[in-house]
Amino acid sequence: MSSVETLEPTAVWRYFDRIQTFPRGAGDEGRIRDYIIEVARAHGLASHVDAVGNVVVRVPATPGREAAPAIILQGHLDMVNEKDSDVAHDFDRDAIQPRLEGEYLTATGTTLGSDNGIGVASMLALLDSPAAVHGPLELLFTIDEETGLTGAGGLDQSLLAGRRLINLDSEEEDAVTVGCAGGADVSLRLPLAPQAVSGGRALAVQLRGMKGGHSGVDIHLQRGNAVKLLARILHSAVHEHAFRIAPFGGGNKHNASPREAGAVLVAAGDVVALRTALQSECAAVRAEYAVADGGMTAEVSDVALPAEAWTAETTVQVLHLLEALPHGVLAMSLDIPGLVETSTNVATVAVKDGRLVIGNSCRSSVMPALRAVQRRLKAIGHLAHAEIDERHGYPGWKPDLASPLLEVVRAAYTRVHGREPAIRAVHAGLECGIIGEKIPGMDMISIGPQIEFPHSPAERVRVPSVAGFWALLQETLARLS
Repeated sequence: MSSVETLEPTAVWRYFDRIQTFPRGAGDEGRIRDYIIEVARAHGLASHVDAVGNVVVRVPATPGREAAPAIILQGHLDMVNEKDSDVAHDFDRDAIQPRLEGEYLTATGTTLGSDNGIGVASMLALLDSPAAVHGPLELLFTIDEETGLTGAGGLDQSLLAGRRLINLDSEEEDAVTVGCAGGADVSLRLPLAPQAVSGGRALAVQLRGMKGGHSGVDIHLQRGNAVKLLARILHSAVHEHAFRIAPFGGGNKHNASPREAGAVLVAAGDVVALRTALQSECAAVRAEYAVADGGMTAEVSDVALPAEAWTAETTVQVLHLLEALPHGVLAMSLDIPGLVETSTNVATVAVKDGRLVIGNSCRSSVMPALRAVQRRLKAIGHLAHAEIDERHGYPGWKPDLASPLLEVVRAAYTRVHGREPAIRAVHAGLECGIIGEKIPGMDMISIGPQIEFPHSPAERVRVPSVAGFWALLQETLARLS
């Protein structure tokens, strides 16, 4: 145990501290799921696992509240495994190393997993809180939220009797979330044509130190996308200085903006002139992003010649494609001020099976707009003669401002915080969209503590906000009982 367990409220932080010891990247939730089942069993509660691995734990009402309708509390078990390249951390084995920085809890060079570890810990903490008053509860722990919400997509809805759901995966302490964007991915696969390298000199170009972040909730911050900026730097020189690309890669997750990218170039001509041109564009990029991404580093260095590199034609084709792909905010909502409506993220680039695979993640709260972005990406791919693989993704969640559950939560929030909450939609995927589609008539809201910069090693949670979130959850459950 670390000093985290001494924070308030201790019931929540004790479970969060324990959760940090379990590997729980998307697709690797087996050990944390077993822990949930073990905790339920220790409290004399039955748990039910559906075919895809979601867990439902039924909690009886506190005495005198048995007649209240069942309430579903829902969070996801998985986290995004991201780390700085110079940090030695094995997500399959090593525990997350949290540390306090003022009033924030963060991790040491990795994602913290407060998304959605705080929500999961709060659900478990209810089992150890005799003062909490509630009706019958159904604790729903879903899997694989971070790679496409597939756990919610495969949910066996027959395990749930409740028709009011509180999702615990929001990240704004001053708001109640009532809607979210839908999302879909488009992958472009460009066949490569490597040739042996027989001479010349090689340069490596590396971009590091960017903040990255969640490709939905942070997309409006206009931070640098390492893949897009590396492509820009190389594209600026490719028509005046002959070079071929050997490897090119960047980004790790479809739902995070790339923080690092690198390439090796084989120069056949004046390598000094090429280096100067690249360094000039690197300096221009750093100056342009000095405010949004001041930690960016751009390095051009000599390296050993690789055995092979792409042809000159393929090199130009790849750079044209990467330059043409859109990234960032495409439209703002005209209904909700300040809400991003539509965006796309050039998320990952890697060489696999002789092809350059470019992963793009699209989001929109307007489904026709989402499909239009997918068509746009496919059109660009077709122009580059790339193979195309798309996933239709998941639906958005349309706000219901007349929701009875919203009124209860609004009143509970005012009682706890002494002020009205903001009512917001979020430009990210929440499982409410899928669950609401699977179970028509489900009344849903989402709440959470203040979590900043998720999906990046800068992820942090404001410690005092967890106490406010915990108090809001208890007040809400008491009012609903």
